[in-house]
Amino acid sequence: MNRSHRIAAREVLQNEARRLEPEHLRELLEREPERVERDVCEVAGLRLDWTRQRLDARAWEGLFDAARAAGIPAALEHLFGGERVNVTEGRAALHTALRLPREARCEVDGEDVVPVVHEVLDRMEAFVTAVHDGTHRGFSGRPIEAVVNIGIGGSDLGPRMVCRALADHACPAAGGSPLDMHFVSNVDGEALSRVLREVDPETTLFVVASKTFTTQETLTNARAAREWLVEHAAGDASAVAAHFVAVSTARERVEAFGISPERMFGFWDWVGGRYSVWSAIGLPVALMLGMEGFRRFLAGAHKMDEHVRTATVEDNAAARMALVDLWNQDTQGAESRAVLPYDERLYFLPPYLQQAEMESLGKRVRLDGTPVEGHTGALVWGAVGTDGQHAFYQLLHQGTRRVPAEFVGVARAEHDLPEQHPMLLANLVAQAEALALGRSEDEARAEMAAAGRDAAEIEALAAHRSFPGDRPSTLILLEDLDPERLGALIALFEHKIYVLASLWEINAFDQWGVELGKQLAGRVLADLDPAGEPGPHDPATAASIDWLRRHMR
Repeated sequence: MNRSHRIAAREVLQNEARRLEPEHLRELLEREPERVERDVCEVAGLRLDWTRQRLDARAWEGLFDAARAAGIPAALEHLFGGERVNVTEGRAALHTALRLPREARCEVDGEDVVPVVHEVLDRMEAFVTAVHDGTHRGFSGRPIEAVVNIGIGGSDLGPRMVCRALADHACPAAGGSPLDMHFVSNVDGEALSRVLREVDPETTLFVVASKTFTTQETLTNARAAREWLVEHAAGDASAVAAHFVAVSTARERVEAFGISPERMFGFWDWVGGRYSVWSAIGLPVALMLGMEGFRRFLAGAHKMDEHVRTATVEDNAAARMALVDLWNQDTQGAESRAVLPYDERLYFLPPYLQQAEMESLGKRVRLDGTPVEGHTGALVWGAVGTDGQHAFYQLLHQGTRRVPAEFVGVARAEHDLPEQHPMLLANLVAQAEALALGRSEDEARAEMAAAGRDAAEIEALAAHRSFPGDRPSTLILLEDLDPERLGALIALFEHKIYVLASLWEINAFDQWGVELGKQLAGRVLADLDPAGEPGPHDPATAASIDWLRRHMR
């Protein structure tokens, strides 16, 4: 796409932002009552509401023009068509192929990948069935009752988030109860030790997730878990075969660990780690839900894929999500975005999106290697409501920074405590309203006067008790938190990330910034050995290593 067209479209957006700056969200809501219909989209069981964004019809048109100038329709065709959109690694990014139905077709370098995707899914199904019906048992003959996933990054955050979110949909296993799910990612020994204290070696299955089977943190934890198991199996190393499975492509390393190739589930180089929960990386999800539930999860994502693939820019939920982020960052100066799920089951949604977005969008050069103009990915952070309200919402409401917020709520609860859920949803809607409208000093004065405060106190407190409002937010509502709708929600965010990367002309699918620290850690690890001599480092690093060598054990 012609760079001059992109630049012209972005200049239009800056002009639109200057035009709208004097208007408060209160005024925009009053001036455009039609935005309640125009800026709400319902797709795949989700209701997406952008009515509280600092945008009007004219600004939206500018954003749509910017999307067309950036070639977003063509970029989506490239993604779904299996082209090598991960240009720095020469790979496709075809996580969408992982959720295609069996009868579909999708080619990568001339090869239809759908059959191999379903071959792995079928192997997963056979194993999940064996665990659930008790055919697969531990070394002592007892059925599996607990699963420990050992992975890091995309091999941890996706399955961890989904298992927490969908625990109410867990399928009973051979022991009569749903499997007890655990996740270990941190190489800090405290993380694994805590889990091992809670599980029984005779009934625990370990899923080791590492594509190359060389990830340092994962393999360190996996070896420690292996030693723990063998010790409890009276030193019999053959017990490993019944208690360990691998999600990997490194057959020889997996076999050397003691895991049978029949218990190795692979995936492909066109599946990025943070987009991999739909692959065999999602095996813990399948073990918890049962394969029928996992296929429903895939089907919900596919439904969102079809919407994103076929919708126009104006009607495309992912494109509009990305354009809102573009607007808030490029024209409103937003440096971060708060993700605020009002559902305890979505506890891990903020950290999941932290990785998905900050690893994808934290880039400083364009696809052609030239520096970007302005800033790219925002800082993503947040917590579940109503906990967050009593932690950091003060800054959202009365701080000096305008932080866009993304509220996520679920219409129907699974628990049987009828008073709680309406209260939770009331807080969700009220917070979005309060951030948008605020409270003027005159309104604060009137409220205090009605409460019987004297005039002097009213004047002293009016400024403190007023809220500027005009803080933008998006409200995402799900009918239920079930496999289909969660799948659709995650797919929506995935596509939003890709569209936003395309708008900024950056690669959403590499993460070279992760590598340098990992490389240096290997050198530092050797230097921490008190028996050796530390290698050369800068003075600050050398001093840190010296202190640790003298004090660690």
